[in-house]
Amino acid sequence: MPQQKSVTRGTLQRSTVQRALQRSDGFVTAQQLHRRLHDEGTPVGLSTVYRHLSALTDLGRADTILVHSAQYYRACETGRHHHHLVCEVCGKAVELDPPDEAWLRAAATENGFTLVRHLLEVFGRCADCTADSGGDARDTT
Repeated sequence: MPQQKSVTRGTLQRSTVQRALQRSDGFVTAQQLHRRLHDEGTPVGLSTVYRHLSALTDLGRADTILVHSAQYYRACETGRHHHHLVCEVCGKAVELDPPDEAWLRAAATENGFTLVRHLLEVFGRCADCTADSGGDARDTT
């Protein structure tokens, strides 16, 4: 019987983490999400937040990216292949339609590769963060 209680608690915590992630405007770190839950009066440990974010990512219910050596998460639609335009300052994200898949396969073949998977994230500054920095959105490409 105690095992049943543990499973229920884990499911409730996962739902709590997922709802908090869905309320986020863009990508957030586990620490930011943990702080938000704590501020809302939800007692969830940081390791629990990490564990459930990892599970949500594995289930395809969250996207994850690495920015400046930090892992960020965002709720996503399941079953729909997409990429992101991400603000490096505030984490705001816009979903982008996938690039031409035929072009990706051709580029792989031309270079002797077999395409297995791909990730495409485009980073910059959103309009609000550009305005806050005095319009200095340097192109670093």
